[in-house]
Amino acid sequence: MFQLLLLIAGLFVATTGCGSASPQKKNQPFFTSGSREADQRASQRMAKAEEMAGSGEGAGEKETKKAKPAGNGEATAAQVESKLALYDRLGAEKGLTAIVEDFVPRALQDPRVNWERLGVNRGGLFHRAPKDVWKGTPDNVARLNKHLVQFLALATGGPAHYEGRQIKPVHAGMHISNPEFDAAIGDLKASLDKLKIPNQEQKELLAIVESTRPEIVTER
Repeated sequence: MFQLLLLIAGLFVATTGCGSASPQKKNQPFFTSGSREADQRASQRMAKAEEMAGSGEGAGEKETKKAKPAGNGEATAAQVESKLALYDRLGAEKGLTAIVEDFVPRALQDPRVNWERLGVNRGGLFHRAPKDVWKGTPDNVARLNKHLVQFLALATGGPAHYEGRQIKPVHAGMHISNPEFDAAIGDLKASLDKLKIPNQEQKELLAIVESTRPEIVTER
């Protein structure tokens, strides 16, 4: 799919102002996507994944429970950790880069996502010429990775520095469907599982992405 999550980045920046958004403090909590429906979808996806795995909690969550400190000083440190922005809890730029570098090739190779929009009739007043269709060249993939990391940083309470375009108008005629969006979210979930991201952080990140569904999906 032609830069599906880069579109998400454009939509987010469109609401904050590209290049002019005020940086969020690194210790500012970011516990919700701002959309109740998105939060519910993320919770349902996590619950379904746990059910299929035959467990009520993920490996990351188990590790967190095992490492729970008993002393008062350590308990205070744990409380401070829980208040960190999602950006910090995901490992800051290094952690987000690892997520993106695993997710992008996974999504590009997923025929359910159809990242390049093959076979899609781009209707409407303006039509994209074949030469303008996004292709997975090394330069394009590197640029996509960079912009996705910047978007995720911005959306999770990290540095507000996004260099990509506001892409909503560009993708208005791409006819992205709910099943395609679901497939992309599923690929992101697979990357988070592979990297052993704890369940709470997975849920929050998935909810942020889910909150953009109404702006991206045009084929219900």
